[in-house]
Amino acid sequence: MEKEQNQNSEKNNLKENKNESLDKDLENQASTEDNEKDKESEKSPEEKILDLEDKLARTFAEMENQRRRFEKEKDEAFEYGGFAFAKEALSLLDNLERSKQILENDESLKNSESLKKTLEHFEIINKDMISVFLKNNIKPIESLNKKLDPNLHQAMMEIEDNNKEPGTIVQEIQKGFTIKDRLLRPSLVGVSKRTSNKAEKIEENEENSKNK
Repeated sequence: MEKEQNQNSEKNNLKENKNESLDKDLENQASTEDNEKDKESEKSPEEKILDLEDKLARTFAEMENQRRRFEKEKDEAFEYGGFAFAKEALSLLDNLERSKQILENDESLKNSESLKKTLEHFEIINKDMISVFLKNNIKPIESLNKKLDPNLHQAMMEIEDNNKEPGTIVQEIQKGFTIKDRLLRPSLVGVSKRTSNKAEKIEENEENSKNK
C-alpha cells in the first residue's frame, strides 16, 4: 500500500511539474507576443511602410525563385524526358550488331551470296537507326584511337601495343552514346599499354643469343 501511495504521489508531482512548465511556456509566449506588439505599436508609420515593403520584396523574390525552378524543371523534362526510352532503344543496336557477328562467324555461310545480302540489309537498318538517333540529339561517342576519357569511356581490358601511347583506345567492345550534353551510356573499350619488362627482357636475350 505504501509503495502504491508513493507511486501515485510521484505521478501527481510529475503532472504538477509538467503543468507548471506548460503554464510558464504559455506565459513566456504571451509575453513575447506582447513585446512584439508593443514594438510594432512603437514604430512610426514610415517604419511600418518600410517593413511592409521589405516583406513584399522578399515575397516577390521567393515567387521569382520558384518560377525559375519550375521553368528549369520543365525545360529538363522536355529535353531529357526520353532519356530512359533512348537508353532502352540502344539494345536494338546491340542485338543487331551481335546478330551480324554471329552470321559473319558462321562457317557454313562464309563467302555466300545470301550472307552478303543479309549483312547489307543489316547495315541499312543500322544506318537508319543511327539517323533517327541523330535527329533526336542522340550521338555515338568516337572512341578508336582516342585517349581514354573517364567521362565517356569505360576501360574493360588492357592490350599490349608499343605502337600506341599508353591509354589509347585500340578496341571498342560496345559503342557509347550521349543525349545532348548528357552521357547516355559509356563506350566499353580496350586500351593500349606498354609491353611488360619481362617480355622485353626475353626479346633482348633472344637478340643477344642470335648475335653470339
